[in-house]
Amino acid sequence: MTFEEFWAERHLCTLTTLRADGTPHVVPVGVTLDGDVARVISSSTSQKVRNVAKGASRAAVCQVDGAKWSTLEGIATVNDDPEAVALAVRLYTARYKEPRPNPLRVVIEIKITRELGNVRRG
Repeated sequence: MTFEEFWAERHLCTLTTLRADGTPHVVPVGVTLDGDVARVISSSTSQKVRNVAKGASRAAVCQVDGAKWSTLEGIATVNDDPEAVALAVRLYTARYKEPRPNPLRVVIEIKITRELGNVRRG
């Protein structure tokens, strides 16, 4: 199985962001991968968005399927641009299902700087 195939399968993932005190905040999320950017849609009021919004910060997403796993680490930012959010929703819909309407939706974009795991790019 290729890296791209693994990240296209429908799997729940985890997102790890850092709280203000530096401790990890880990939550289950849907993640989409587009080149070197991982995206997570969320409400602007969520803790994960507040953690990232305090400034570009480190984040990681992890996907596990039995013995196969992949972690993508990088710099996370919050994007509320309507076109960026619409793209993230389209990608999410293609991988998972259409999300419920949310007028407060934003997208956490993670510019990937490191890949770990036994499912990796070529």
